[in-house]
Amino acid sequence: MAKAAIDVKTVADDDEFRGTFHVYEPYRAGLPRNFSGYLKELWRRREFMNEMTRANVRANQLDTLFGRLWNVINPLLMGLVYLLLVLILARGATIPNYFVYLLAGLFIFDVLETSMSQGAKSVTSAGKMVTNTAFPKALLPLSAVRGALAELWPSLIVLVVAALVFGVRPQLTWLLTIPILVLLTVFCAGLAMLVATMQVYFRDTRSFLPYFMRLWFFASPVLWAADQLPKSGDFLRYLNPMFDFVATWSDAIVYGEWPNPQVWLVMSGWALVALILGGYVFLSRERDFAVRI
Repeated sequence: MAKAAIDVKTVADDDEFRGTFHVYEPYRAGLPRNFSGYLKELWRRREFMNEMTRANVRANQLDTLFGRLWNVINPLLMGLVYLLLVLILARGATIPNYFVYLLAGLFIFDVLETSMSQGAKSVTSAGKMVTNTAFPKALLPLSAVRGALAELWPSLIVLVVAALVFGVRPQLTWLLTIPILVLLTVFCAGLAMLVATMQVYFRDTRSFLPYFMRLWFFASPVLWAADQLPKSGDFLRYLNPMFDFVATWSDAIVYGEWPNPQVWLVMSGWALVALILGGYVFLSRERDFAVRI
């Protein structure tokens, strides 16, 4: 079944018919033969991705009263829930400016969670488009990542207001949020392409994904600070790609801390690995999607 997908090439015939014929050949899994051409086409259709992102964002909130305000209301309410949970279980948060720290972590982790959840269904939910339209299919999971970033901006306004209310003043370290978001976008793009491919071949991916994301969330320094991690949990620093993303982001915003230069190498490494792995898996199987959906 995997060989049912085909490559099409046009050849000119010099015989008496002088027609144009399409030769259908089976393909091998792998990157597109004209990889640079694929990337150029991907860039050329960026406006299509932008419009698709806007349409998806509007569709997700079309039947709600508050519409796009849910991008702010949802993480804000989750922050209050987790704050109450920590205050009860821990009998008072020991992290200074805990509520601001909590919101900062929730907002950045939500970019990852939204990218993966929307990216997982990006190909399968666009079945007719995939089977009937010729375009770089990578636009679909990348559009999900762009949508996650679009939902982040209103949340950042709330984060700034909350920081000012609780006495956290703007600092130069806030500028670090820009390169962190750039690296996180690359990281999310790779994972979105990976889970989108997994969903095509294994339709239970979306069912397992929420549980996986909850475990990932609790293993990241969102509810707790990085310096609170006991020695027995040091392995999380090395096995959890989001550890440094969340810790660096939150510490820069709330405490004005400059990260160790080594942290940038770690985040860049995770982003590059995710992009290469996810990109290769997606592009190498892209031509098979039409017969799998």
